[in-house]
Amino acid sequence: MILHLDTHVVVWLYSGTRKRFPQRAAAALDHARLVYTPIVGLELTYLHEVGRVSVAAAEILGYLRDRISLVPDETPYLTVAREAEQITWTRDPFDRLITAAASVTAAPLLTSDGLIRERYPAAVWE
Repeated sequence: MILHLDTHVVVWLYSGTRKRFPQRAAAALDHARLVYTPIVGLELTYLHEVGRVSVAAAEILGYLRDRISLVPDETPYLTVAREAEQITWTRDPFDRLITAAASVTAAPLLTSDGLIRERYPAAVWE
């Protein structure tokens, strides 16, 4: 099974705060092929630029690639963008694109975000 990761999940995995994950989320991490949409990299860059994340995106993603085999999703950007156009329940462009990347293939998305979990049926957390 492929499991998409939301940006905060990537940050928590990098920082080693595995205790933040409820049992269902931790089990999903242990039994799936882990992927992220390149938009997660862009959001990490933005968060680094504004000082909310202290480490550059390339370092975070490279570390997780080496440690847990996290790889970028290769769904074509145009496909993801068209799917994101249909997501009207959030104004956050990162959330729209991250959810769209998972939605294109009906893949689960690991996220603690309440709005995404409420609106995206394949969201995984608790």
